[in-house]
Amino acid sequence: MLKDVIKNTYRWAQKNSLWMLHYNTGGCNGCDIEILDLLTPRYDIERMGIIAKASPRHADVLLCTGPVTLQARFGLAQIYAQMPSPKWVVAVGSCSTTGAVFYGSDTVLGGVDRILPVDLYIPGCPARPEAIIEGLMKLRERITNDQ
Repeated sequence: MLKDVIKNTYRWAQKNSLWMLHYNTGGCNGCDIEILDLLTPRYDIERMGIIAKASPRHADVLLCTGPVTLQARFGLAQIYAQMPSPKWVVAVGSCSTTGAVFYGSDTVLGGVDRILPVDLYIPGCPARPEAIIEGLMKLRERITNDQ
């Protein structure tokens, strides 16, 4: 009984205080601009308990944009390794989900799932701020349901 109360409290705290880290693995920066738009007063994701962090040691959610390039793959893996558990990876935009127009290039591996386990995909080129917010809300639901 007490164990369930502690677990539910822990899950409630996790879902209501997601700290995200944004990492661009190489791309056109269209999705990066949309992610920065989330932090403006128009969308204000901080009211939902989602805070942008600059350090992987404090982040719960890794927002990846752009296709994974040969140059960025080791940095991406290193950032993921530095994040404390539990951690979630969100691929934002067409490039990070599949590689999009850059797929098949000599310097592009493809989507983020080629390097890391991705928990949520948010499609779009670029992914709109509304879609990113909806995706993060779905991630919160998954945390609540312990999936």
